Amino acid sequence: MTLAEYANIDKLLADIRSCTYCKAQLPHAPNPVIQAAADSKIAIIGQAPGQKVQKSGIPWDDQSGKELRRWLGVDAFQFYDPHLFALVPMGFCYPGTGKSGDLPPRPECAPLWHRKLFDGMPGIKLTLLIGKYAQEYYLGKAKTRSLTDTVLRFENYLPAFFPLVHPSPRNKIWHKRNPWFGDTVIPVLQRKVSEIIGNQPS
Repeated sequence: MTLAEYANIDKLLADIRSCTYCKAQLPHAPNPVIQAAADSKIAIIGQAPGQKVQKSGIPWDDQSGKELRRWLGVDAFQFYDPHLFALVPMGFCYPGTGKSGDLPPRPECAPLWHRKLFDGMPGIKLTLLIGKYAQEYYLGKAKTRSLTDTVLRFENYLPAFFPLVHPSPRNKIWHKRNPWFGDTVIPVLQRKVSEIIGNQPS
């Protein structure tokens, strides 16, 4: 179905949350995790839910989410307001664990659902691309040779996209090696977010 065939975005979201398309490839029963509304203002495209989020069903319900909110300069009330933020992973379900951490997002999800979803959110003013999977999918050849270089050159992708490194605690070494991220990128990110949604905590 195209978005035009859905009565509204709520029906589309219900279909996403009940999707079992990748069931045979998942380590657990499907539990697609998403937050969105027709009038969402900022989209955050991440990778895929981790095990904790898989169980809770709440996007970014982990330490990465706390760090991401700090980067954005928003509180949890604002972050979990779908009229402000659409939280859209590249893969909607926990993909399982590999030798060096979580497996990549299932490749079926984004082609199956993203276009319909974003067609239903015409008011999106900024899309944050967190991690290499979101950047490869949405930036394509405009992405530079490395994630670090893409994030460093974030201004090249504005005003539509804002590429970011993943806020995982595992990236502490990366942050120590790249202090420019906190000094240069985060202030611009917070200013952009504030311009779009305001930054008065509730």
